[in-house]
Amino acid sequence: MKKRWMNGVIDEAAKCTTRMPWERGLRRQAFIASRKASLSDREVASLATVARGRAKVFMGAQVVA
Repeated sequence: MKKRWMNGVIDEAAKCTTRMPWERGLRRQAFIASRKASLSDREVASLATVARGRAKVFMGAQVVA
């Protein structure tokens, strides 16, 4: 019974056509790189700046005023 179940699981896995996140390759790497670049371009406020009340919220990110 266990062997039959395992063979069924292996057969279904072989039929699977959904691409997994680790299979996306260059497209995913380009997306991650562009996201990191856009985040590093913003000047993010530190907690000390927020505590002093000199930070504003812009598009979900806190930026220094």
